[in-house]
Amino acid sequence: MKNRLKVLRAERDWTQADLAEALEVSRQTVNAIETGKYDPSLPLAFKIARLFEKQIEEIFEDEQE
Repeated sequence: MKNRLKVLRAERDWTQADLAEALEVSRQTVNAIETGKYDPSLPLAFKIARLFEKQIEEIFEDEQE
């Protein structure tokens, strides 16, 4: 799954650790999501969307489309 997480994080000048703390996950989890090695659970995807005030579809994109 493609995502814009790294771009959104950079726009706010947040480190991966900053984002991880806000989401209550590890920095490694943020890194894995950004690099496409891990797809977040639905609750985590909603949490990310709320944090960035975006729709889930504005952040995550199915690579099949």
